[in-house]
Amino acid sequence: MSNDVSVRIPTILRTYTGGESEVTVDPTTTEAGATLAGVLEALEANHAGIRARVLDDNGALRRFVNIYIGEEDVRFTDGLATPTPGGSQISVIPAVAGG
Repeated sequence: MSNDVSVRIPTILRTYTGGESEVTVDPTTTEAGATLAGVLEALEANHAGIRARVLDDNGALRRFVNIYIGEEDVRFTDGLATPTPGGSQISVIPAVAGG
């Protein structure tokens, strides 16, 4: 079985992925392993610059970026330590402000 996970990329970040709306990475090749942190490391290795748009200077998720693994918002699970088993679908969703 593959360790790959797919990551849905919002339009605003597609300049980092060559216009791709979805990319596949193998987080087990990173130091953080099969976790969201590992996915972000693998994403950065393949698409330089994208991590800085998702994480702040302290390495925490940016306030206005939501990440889901399947249907679960990682802010309500284990954050960057949330497991990402092979076949996981991850969605990066920028928060939309309005009034």
